[in-house]
Amino acid sequence: MNSHQENLFKLLHKELELLAKSVTVLTYSYSQCQQIGLKDAYNMPELSEFESLSGRFARSSDILTQKILKTLFILLQEDAKFFIDRCNLSEKMGLVENADDLYAIRKLRNDIAHEYCLDDITSIFKPLLDYSGLLLKIIDDVVAYIHTLEKR
Repeated sequence: MNSHQENLFKLLHKELELLAKSVTVLTYSYSQCQQIGLKDAYNMPELSEFESLSGRFARSSDILTQKILKTLFILLQEDAKFFIDRCNLSEKMGLVENADDLYAIRKLRNDIAHEYCLDDITSIFKPLLDYSGLLLKIIDDVVAYIHTLEKR
């Protein structure tokens, strides 16, 4: 392994540590919001829980797609400069079952970031619950892939 690869692995480890912290709080919020469930009306504490979940979802998805995957593909010398390229390459490598899943996670992240565009913030609660579980699974799969890669 050359020094450039060593530096990329060090960066990847820092990003994985950041992701692990993010996943801890995402998992907590996801569990809380699963218990609340989907309803016609929410009280303030429930809205606050979903607000926490949305921020933690957005942060975790950003760390995965904008940091971890970018660094991983640079390390593997793969040309994936654009987000759609990272989605397709992730599917090709078996990191995700379907590239569209990563794309949908990114779209939801963008909806969260631009929530002022939504007529009703509660409209993202169902996809947020649906995609939080998927995001956590994808993160587990990517982390497992990186650990396997390091053992080579």
